[in-house]
Amino acid sequence: MRIDHIALWTDDIERCKRFYATYFQATPGPAYVNVAKGFESCFLSLDDGARIELMRTTTLAPMAIEPGAQHMGLTHFAISLGSITSVDALTARLRADGYAVLDGPRRTGDGYYESVVLDPDGNRIEVTA
Repeated sequence: MRIDHIALWTDDIERCKRFYATYFQATPGPAYVNVAKGFESCFLSLDDGARIELMRTTTLAPMAIEPGAQHMGLTHFAISLGSITSVDALTARLRADGYAVLDGPRRTGDGYYESVVLDPDGNRIEVTA
């Protein structure tokens, strides 16, 4: 078994597609729109086959939380870049481009080399080596 994808609510699919394509080389798939349900989504594929589904709705009211806030349930996801140099470079690039870097880069107690950054909607991403 493996995790196939994670899904994120957003109010701006295009903004999030640009973020994940620019910084994580995610490849956007075709848009899906269901007008009757007020729903649209787009899957982004990472090199290893894992995917991120970006979703927007006009019929529900997903609860917004403070960017980076810790809460029960899914609190972050991790994307491995494969090297310490890559983590350092991407963290510096995100910081320079105005994205929040909450922690790192650093070696964690459980052995990861990582940074914690926020995507445009405030979701925590661990960028790991």
